[in-house]
Amino acid sequence: MAAPTPRIPTTAGEGPMSYAIFQLARAHRARAAAMLREMDLHPGQELLLMQLLDRDGQTQSELLESVGLDHSTVSKSLRRMQDAGLLVREPAEHDRRVMVVHLTDKGRAMREPLAAMWRALEETSARDLSAQQAETFVRTAYAIADAISGHAVPREESE
Repeated sequence: MAAPTPRIPTTAGEGPMSYAIFQLARAHRARAAAMLREMDLHPGQELLLMQLLDRDGQTQSELLESVGLDHSTVSKSLRRMQDAGLLVREPAEHDRRVMVVHLTDKGRAMREPLAAMWRALEETSARDLSAQQAETFVRTAYAIADAISGHAVPREESE
């Protein structure tokens, strides 16, 4: 049996796809946040950890750019993560005003729990989709994100 379609507010009826994206993002974010709480993480901290797991020793500015969050959010998250023993921040040798972020052993140990969380979230998210539907969704989602960000080629130019 198909899930019931939620009632869309009349004003949002002018953008049914956008409203669906909003509902999807809200549901996904809520589920991810619950999973992160079980790991004693706040939403967004997993993104910073994943960046550092790929390349430890980044500056705060590099992390800021890679996750696309604002400076105060990243700074607050890094402070909380340092307090939790996941990372350390040290002044760079070349410029003492620049802070370099390094994972601790506890932070590096988050690799598998984070990977398991993303696998479980993926399985839940794609539970009712075929492999082809999931692949199509991923391509479509990135196309929409690019269009919103202004990276997409305008239709007239691409034809």
